[in-house]
Amino acid sequence: MLLDEEPHSLINQCYTNFNLAPDKQALKRAAGSYQTLNDFRKYHITAEQEKIRELDRKLGSLQSHHHLTTQSHNPAVHSQEILRLDTEKFKVAKQVSDLEIEEERLAQELDRLKGELEEVEAQGVQGGDLKKANLNATETDLLKLYVYRNLSIHPETDAAGNYTKATIHNTKKGDAHIVTLDPQFSRYFYADYIWNRL
Repeated sequence: MLLDEEPHSLINQCYTNFNLAPDKQALKRAAGSYQTLNDFRKYHITAEQEKIRELDRKLGSLQSHHHLTTQSHNPAVHSQEILRLDTEKFKVAKQVSDLEIEEERLAQELDRLKGELEEVEAQGVQGGDLKKANLNATETDLLKLYVYRNLSIHPETDAAGNYTKATIHNTKKGDAHIVTLDPQFSRYFYADYIWNRL
């Protein structure tokens, strides 16, 4: 078959009629986008790998700390210490309870003795209830002196035979107090004053 034109002219015309520029630009854009996505992917992979390495270091540190803790912890010693502390706690609680009971008993005893002292003081020289029991003045004085001396109280009389002073001895503290008895103060005042110094 014979051609009207030269083959190279036909090929050149065919090549010229094809518009390849847009396709080349599209390929360049696609290649650029691919490169950008590839760089972005590599960056994120590197960042995630760094996070993994950091977490791995933390894991190793925690495992080492856990290993040291489990080695240093002795369950038997811990249980013994807990048992010792519980025993000590119950012992202290019992001591506190015993002291509270003893304090209450002593308070009751103190109130009873104060009442007895006030009763003896209220009976006076004439004997009060003792007089009703047909005790004479001498027996009353002897009984009062006996009670006073048992409480480490030593009354003193003046020339007229009236009690004007009293010496209070505190054997626990090793001291003594001298009290001058003045009629203007009540017997309850002196009873309370003397009792607080016993």
